[in-house]
Amino acid sequence: MPETKFRSLRVDAVVLRHSEYGEADRLLTLYTRQLGKARAIAKGARKIASRKAGHIEPFTHVRLQLAKGRGDMFILTQADTVDAYLTLRDDLILTSQASYILELLDRFTYVDETENSSIFRLLTETLSRLASNHDMWLTIRYYEVRLLDHLGFRPQLFECANCGREIQPEDQFFSFSAGGVICPRCGRGLPNLQGISIDTLKYLRHFQRSSYTEASRAKPSPEVQQEAEALMQGYFTYLLERELNTPGFLKRIKE
Repeated sequence: MPETKFRSLRVDAVVLRHSEYGEADRLLTLYTRQLGKARAIAKGARKIASRKAGHIEPFTHVRLQLAKGRGDMFILTQADTVDAYLTLRDDLILTSQASYILELLDRFTYVDETENSSIFRLLTETLSRLASNHDMWLTIRYYEVRLLDHLGFRPQLFECANCGREIQPEDQFFSFSAGGVICPRCGRGLPNLQGISIDTLKYLRHFQRSSYTEASRAKPSPEVQQEAEALMQGYFTYLLERELNTPGFLKRIKE
């Protein structure tokens, strides 16, 4: 892991999660514009009189002053809130969706001090959309598709991932292991495939190549929404080799 050149620096960050550390401190997991994923200790943050505590809650966009600590750890010396996305905390479903956004990014990334402003921008824009009552299904699916792009797991949706032929306008298969669509001709002889309707495929393609403004014109049916969500969850489970926590929690809330 490259060693940072700075002993103290200012970063824009979103708090992914925190945990207790020592007697009165908090250990923060952050996603920053300047360093990618990072960890920092907020000393005294669990004390009642702490001025930092209110600025370091999960899914808060903050501006932090960090001092270099040991190894890959920073020490938080100053914190200011840029956007607390307060409406996300007033509704349990919105809170769960925001938590899902953070969990997905947390699971796919490592502490490596590598700048990735594109992912940071996608993260803050998605939280802002959720907080501003944008279409929830669209906001989450668009985030998933574009995050896969940034992480290097872009699914192949225009050509068969097995034979390379252009996908025709008919129902197809999807292979998690091949990372893309499998045409019906190849699908008859391959194991562990999941069906994907041509309508669902069209929407995922649209999200993959469109701006959010363009994607927001999409009006998928409830059946397409359900199929796309199940497909994405299956793909993430395959890539991460385990299920995410928040989708199951969100399902129980809705039931």
